[in-house]
Amino acid sequence: MSSQRAPVLEPGWLLTPAARPYLGSILHKNRRRVFGLLERPALPPGLDVPLVPYKLFLHGKSGVGKTALVAWLAGTPVPPVHHETLGIEVTTVYWPAKACASGRPVLFQLRFWDCGDGAMRKFEHLLPACKEEADAILFLFSFTDRASFEELPAQMSRAMDPDGSGLVRVVVGTKFDLSVHADVSEQDVAAFEEAQGVRVLRAGSTPGAGGDRGGLARVSPILDALVESLWYRDQITAGVTPEGEGSPPA
Repeated sequence: MSSQRAPVLEPGWLLTPAARPYLGSILHKNRRRVFGLLERPALPPGLDVPLVPYKLFLHGKSGVGKTALVAWLAGTPVPPVHHETLGIEVTTVYWPAKACASGRPVLFQLRFWDCGDGAMRKFEHLLPACKEEADAILFLFSFTDRASFEELPAQMSRAMDPDGSGLVRVVVGTKFDLSVHADVSEQDVAAFEEAQGVRVLRAGSTPGAGGDRGGLARVSPILDALVESLWYRDQITAGVTPEGEGSPPA
């Protein structure tokens, strides 16, 4: 599992004093900035960094919190009442990080593809569209919905193609902050991680919680973990030893 190896990106770097200019590039008036399709963070002269884009597809049963997770990570609000996502919604999140080997910052562009479970079942072309050229699939379950957890192995088997070895598998448990009402125990999670060989990330349930500078501390562990897994995959694919110098192709 990834937790047993040395990190290839410096954990928590974006919240350190050295990263202040890069943190400022994704904020506006101390709140997360929402970027349009053709926009990217503006850095001071001399601090330009490589831009590495990734496509991440969210997969999970209706109601587990796919849309809320994206809003939580992007620092944007969602309606207080759950509504099924009718089609595909794409949200772009920029996340700077620092490579351990080179000591150089990298700007990651994370494009989250969120598709409603009902729409995906109704329209067969949506699943292939979401998976096309994807770099990672995020399999979601809710800590307050045991059925969503028990369905994970079957969902992962259906979604992963036989030749999908290049896809990064990520499992995210949502509504972790409602653990007093949890239907999934830590023992359940540990057994799943051991059986599947994947790490389970834990996300809160408060929409927009990562929208201000202080809220970044709550979302940074998940965003750091996502870019860490993808960057590590790229280095392995490019034949670069994770402990050595070099950067994977953007």
